[in-house]
Amino acid sequence: MKKLIYILFWMLPFAGVSQNFEYQILFEGIGDNREYFSGKALPQTILGSRGAFELGIEMDNHRVRGGLSQLLEFGSDLDYHKPKLTLYYQYSDEQKDFLFGSFPRRGRIDFPLVMMTDTLLYYRPNIEGLFGEVRWDWGHQNGFVDWVSRQTDVKRENFTAGFSGEIFQKNLFLQNYLLMFHDAGPGIPLPNDHIKDYMGFALQAGVRTSENSAVNGFIKAGILGSSFRERSVTNGFKNATSLFAEARARYKNYGIKSVLHSGKGHQFKDGDRFYRQDNYWRTDVIWYFINHEKIKGSFNLSFHLINWNDLDQQQQLSIVYLFGK
Repeated sequence: MKKLIYILFWMLPFAGVSQNFEYQILFEGIGDNREYFSGKALPQTILGSRGAFELGIEMDNHRVRGGLSQLLEFGSDLDYHKPKLTLYYQYSDEQKDFLFGSFPRRGRIDFPLVMMTDTLLYYRPNIEGLFGEVRWDWGHQNGFVDWVSRQTDVKRENFTAGFSGEIFQKNLFLQNYLLMFHDAGPGIPLPNDHIKDYMGFALQAGVRTSENSAVNGFIKAGILGSSFRERSVTNGFKNATSLFAEARARYKNYGIKSVLHSGKGHQFKDGDRFYRQDNYWRTDVIWYFINHEKIKGSFNLSFHLINWNDLDQQQQLSIVYLFGK
């Protein structure tokens, strides 16, 4: 807290020449009950709430912001999770965005769960690195680097880098995702420990409903690929490819989402473990019970069919309040 106050005090001289003082307040309610009996993923219940705030100044599309983000996981002490410092520079205009520092993941990084599981939003809400996006009338493309851990004698060196984007023509679209995770050991080598590299991509084409349609949604399909190696162990990369399809639909306050992966299992460092199986089909029935401009609430009932044999289920509750100027 002392460091944050110092940073904000350091920013005050710029307030005299800036045009806008900005702030943002976030509340997030988290309920995630995973009743997994197949043994293919970890069964657990995650309940908690997150509070976060940002303060900053903006001048001619340039802004600097600082704040804190704190997760309170129910059943744990207040200091069980350390507060996360938010501190970043951003340039933004109609065609592009650039951010450098520690900034919120929500609303900027949106990869399929096979590549980046949703628990990252719970326990690692900030990207610590850089992000850039370029937008056109016919699409967009962005990329990011997230420095997860700096190497010390006892800590590993980890970083994630990725690209994603879309091009579209009327209701038709083509989406791309590319992700890499590098996992190197600590400065003092551990016995039988080796550098690991995780890489993968997804390419999907699809069609959306029109904007004035009573039912909003899309359907898309394509290919999902991954490569994994553990140096000196796997004799090169272990490659996998599969069919990757998704359909979504929403009518008023109700929705359904279905994702299919069929082929060979994939190994991503922070991906959903179910996709390590050769065949996986997930279907969510969704109730959007809060639809306020600044408050969104949803309840998901999820069914996970693994290898056409085992059926697991999950219930997720999410309430997000975001307010600022």
